[in-house]
Amino acid sequence: MSIAAMPSFPTGFRWGVSTSAYQIEGAAGTDGRGPSIWDTFADTPGRIADGSSGEIACDHYHRYPEDIALMADLGVSAYRFSVAWPRVQPTGSGAANPAGLDFYERLVDGLLDRGIDPVATLFHWDLPQALEDTGGWLNRDTADRFAEYADLVADRLGDRVRLWITLNEPFIHMSLGYGTGEHAPGRALLFDAFPVAHHQLLGHGLAVAALRARTAAPVAIANNYSPIRPAGDTPADLAAVAAYEALHNRLFTDPLLGRGYPTELGFDQSAVRDGDLAVIAAPLDVLGVNYYNPTAVRAAEPGSPLPFDLVPLQGYPRTAFDWPVAPEGLRELLGWLHGRYGADLPPIQITENGCAYDDLPDADGRVHDPDRIAYLDSHLRAVRAAIDDGVEVTGYFVWSLLDNWEWAEGFTKRFGLVHVDYPTQRRTPKSSYAWLREVIAAAERTPAR
Repeated sequence: MSIAAMPSFPTGFRWGVSTSAYQIEGAAGTDGRGPSIWDTFADTPGRIADGSSGEIACDHYHRYPEDIALMADLGVSAYRFSVAWPRVQPTGSGAANPAGLDFYERLVDGLLDRGIDPVATLFHWDLPQALEDTGGWLNRDTADRFAEYADLVADRLGDRVRLWITLNEPFIHMSLGYGTGEHAPGRALLFDAFPVAHHQLLGHGLAVAALRARTAAPVAIANNYSPIRPAGDTPADLAAVAAYEALHNRLFTDPLLGRGYPTELGFDQSAVRDGDLAVIAAPLDVLGVNYYNPTAVRAAEPGSPLPFDLVPLQGYPRTAFDWPVAPEGLRELLGWLHGRYGADLPPIQITENGCAYDDLPDADGRVHDPDRIAYLDSHLRAVRAAIDDGVEVTGYFVWSLLDNWEWAEGFTKRFGLVHVDYPTQRRTPKSSYAWLREVIAAAERTPAR
C-alpha cells in the first residue's frame, strides 16, 4: 500500500491503539487482585474455545515498559487501556487496593513520559465476581458501586488521564453476557436482560458525575455499532431490520443523547425510575465508536423468541473470525449517527477498529500480514470520507496493539499489530505495525487544515 496515497487527516487527529485489562494484563492473582466474572467463566469447562484463560495473557502487568516502548516506536499519540475493576476493588466495593492503583499509576506515568496520552476505560467487561454473586448488572446497586469505583480511580489518576471512557460496548456485554450466555457471566435471558442495559447506562451517568467532580478531562462512552442490512425484501424482513437496529444501535445511544429508550422492542421498563434518564443523558464530550462489520438480518422463523434472525452477510471477504470486511459500512455508520443525532452528537473517536487473521512468523521470524494492512487502509479511507461528509471524527484507535486473549475464543484469534508468542511472551511487530508507523508519521508531517 502506498503511504503517499493515504488521504490527510485534520490537525490534532488522535492516533492510538487499544487493549483491555483481562485480555493482556495477566497477573490474575497478583498484588491483591480479586476474581472477575471472566476468571470464573474461563474456569468453567467448555466455555473457552481452547480451554485457556487470561491468567497470564500477555503478561502486560510485568511487561508494560516494553509495550510502552512499542507504542512510542509506532508513533501513536494515545493509548486506550482499561482498568481492571477487581484489581482496584477486589470485591467491587469498599476501599481501594493500593497495589492495584499503583500499577495504573506506573502505566500512566510511563505513557506520559513518552508523550502518549493515557485514555482509560473503566469497565471492559471484567466485573468483580463478588458483584455478580449479588446479581451483577441485573442489580441496580451495581450502578452505584461503579460510580464509587470511578471516583477511586479518578482520585488517583484524574490529573493525568487525558480521556475517560466509562463503559466499553455495553450492548455486547448485555447481549452476549446476559442475553445468550456466550460471554461471562454466561446468563441466557434474551430480552429479559433489559435491566442490564439500564443499570449499565445508569452506572455510566453516575460515573460521569463522579469523574467530573475529580477531573476536567473529557468523558466518553465506547459503543459498538453495526449497519444493519436486510437479508430479504419482505415487510417482515424490513421489520426485523428495524427491530435489530433499535436493539444494537439505538438502545445504548438514544438515552445517552436525551431521547429515552426505543419503544419498538417492547421491553419491560420497570427498572427505570424517575430521574434515571436525566442521569444517563449527562452531556458527553466524545462518543467512542467501535466498528467491525455490518450485520445481516431477516425475519425470525416461526416460534423464535426474538423478532429477528442474524444471518451471514454474503459477498464480502472474511477475516479469521469469519466477519465480513466491509469498510464502506464504517462511512455509512458514521453518516447514520450524524444524520440521526445532528447537533446532539458529540465529536466521535473511533475507539476500536481492527481484524483477526492467522498471522504466523516466517522462517526468518518476521510476521507479514498484508490482509490487515489492506483492512486498515480501507477503513482509514472510510473515516476520511466520513469527515469529508461533515462528520466530526477526531481520532482513530486500532484494535489491537498486541495479539491477546480473545474472550470465548481464547488464544485462537490474533488482532494485534504486534505478534505475541504466548509461551515465551516474545513480541514481534508485524508488517502492519511498520505500515501504520509510516501512515502516522506522514499524517503528522502533512496534516489537513
